[in-house]
Formats: sequence, structure tokens, C-alpha cells
Amino acid sequence: MTYETSETSAVPEAGGPVAPARHRFRWNKVPELTVYFWIIKVLCTTVGETAADLLNEKAGLGLTGVSVLMSALLAVVLVVQFRTTAYRAGVYWPAVALISVVGTLISDNLTDNMGVPLETSTAVFAVLLAIVFVVWYRRERTLSIHSIDTTSRESFYWLAVLFTFALGTAAGDLVSERMDLGYWLSAVLFAVAIAAVAIAHFALGLDAVWSFWIAYILTRPLGASIGDYLSQPTGDGGLGLGTVITSALFLAVILGLVVYLSVTRKDVTEAEPAARHAA
Repeated sequence: MTYETSETSAVPEAGGPVAPARHRFRWNKVPELTVYFWIIKVLCTTVGETAADLLNEKAGLGLTGVSVLMSALLAVVLVVQFRTTAYRAGVYWPAVALISVVGTLISDNLTDNMGVPLETSTAVFAVLLAIVFVVWYRRERTLSIHSIDTTSRESFYWLAVLFTFALGTAAGDLVSERMDLGYWLSAVLFAVAIAAVAIAHFALGLDAVWSFWIAYILTRPLGASIGDYLSQPTGDGGLGLGTVITSALFLAVILGLVVYLSVTRKDVTEAEPAARHAA
């Protein structure tokens, strides 16, 4: 697919300063927000939880070894992702799945290896994510995922995604430990929270960009709760499927959906002018 570059500045949003538009791609590099997007996102977060546990427990590498391995794989996939000139389902979603695993491992390393309290790690990741959003907006004048059409914006996007996974992991573990709800009830709690965000957006006019990012963060603990419920032993409140079966099952579903989207291109959208961007 072809792409265009431009040295022309983007149209400013809400009277803000003009944002540079160098090396602007003709096509957005993030999929359209369809039901497929949210299904695969939750599946990726589930795999992030179960795959991290699987590699840590079965591969014998320990958290540090698994973290190094998965970070290296993520780096390779992100290089490929950045070299593409448009959204490709077969590249984008493996990057999301791997960044889900790495985000989980970052949080787990802080908690298990370094003894950092979940309250502290949750607060730190929240601050880091806020900093990314502030710098991103000050530079680009938008946080919309419908405007990921420059290398700069894509860099901010993937950095934000990484911190949403780390924050969702820490916050989800904190809520689960403090409230002691169990896996199934935790999943229901986070699903209700996501539904509340959707209602606030569609019925009460909550900003579309912030609605997206809040829901994006909440899908992480939702997927983790589902993964734990399926994989953990029955004595611990799970179904006892194990991390191998659970990971394989969800990876198979992700693969099927990614192949379907690659063929049908139902989630492909062309970048719009900056003044019309909205999440």
C-alpha cells in the first residue's frame, strides 16, 4: 500500500498550536474500533496473563529470563510494525499480544522480584501513563487513535499501550487482593466498569478519546481475571484448564480472527484530516 509524506503542518485542534506533520502516512496504523478490536484486545490481555505464567512456570527461565526473551521478541515485532506504511492485522495484533506479556512481566517483576507494593507500582504506572499523554498531546495536539499516521504519534501510541498493560496488571492485582472477590467476580466487576464507561460516553457525553483509553486500561484486568479463572486450579477458584490449554485456546481464537480481518479488511480505515479526528 502506498503512503504519502508531507512537510505541511496539521490542522490545529481546538485552537491549539500547529502540530508538525512530517512523514505523515496516508493510512492510519491502528485498526478501526469495531467489535473485533475489543474482542481481540481482551483475548490478548488474557494471553498476556496466562502466557507470562506459563513461561515463568514451565520454561524454567524465571521472571527475569522470560522478561528478557519476551522483550527481545517484542522489539523485533515493533521494528516490523514501524516499518509498515499502514495497518496490517498480522503485524499489529502480535505486537499487542507481546506487549501485553511484557507489560504483565514488568509489573510482576516489580512485585515479586523487587518487593514493590502494588499500591506503589499502580501509582507509578498511572503517573508514567499520564506523562506520556501530556507529552503526546503537547507535541501532537491529539490523543486520538484515529490519527496514528506519523512515526512520532505511533511511538507515543505504543508507549502508552505498554503502560496501560502495566497499569492494568498492577491495579487489577491490587483490586483482586484487597477485595478478595475471586476470579469470576473480579471479571464481572471489571466488565461492569467498562460498561459504565460506555454508558458515560454514549449517554452522558464523556469525551471519546478518554472513554477509549479508560476502557483500554480496564480490559487488561478483565482479560487477566478471565485467564486466571480458566487456568487456575479448581481449589483456587478456577476451572483448572491450566495455562497451556488456556493460552493455546485463546491464541487459536486470536489467530482465526486476525486471519479473518486480514482477508476481509473490515477493520481498516483511512486516515482523516486532523480536524476531524476523534477516537
